[in-house]
Amino acid sequence: MKSNDVEGKRKNAKCKKWKRARHSGEDLCFALRVVKLYQHLDEEPGAGRILGKQLLRAGTSIGANVEEAQAAQSKADFISKTSIALKESRETSYWLRLLAATKILPKARLSELQAEALELMRIIGAIIVSARNRRQ
Repeated sequence: MKSNDVEGKRKNAKCKKWKRARHSGEDLCFALRVVKLYQHLDEEPGAGRILGKQLLRAGTSIGANVEEAQAAQSKADFISKTSIALKESRETSYWLRLLAATKILPKARLSELQAEALELMRIIGAIIVSARNRRQ
């Protein structure tokens, strides 16, 4: 078994544990993967490093905003903070697409993370719609 396979299984086990501890751990697991990708991009100077910083800011912000929404003071506050998380997930998706389009990283290396970003957008979008419907 390759060391990457072992590392991937350890990460998946850690993410499963977080998911059981929280309502949903997708945002935290996603942020961890974004941090790992940034660490790789930061090894070399150039555009990859700069785009990596943008990706790091947006990708880790998703979970932070979801977490903040959990302590919202009102439904409107919850929707506002969750909407920011949605915007950050869209921005993250953009940076991932740009990294692939510029061939800084191979598209295959980014496809799983891109799929996760799209899934987070769908989940967060559904949460917002549900919260708005309950408000009326």
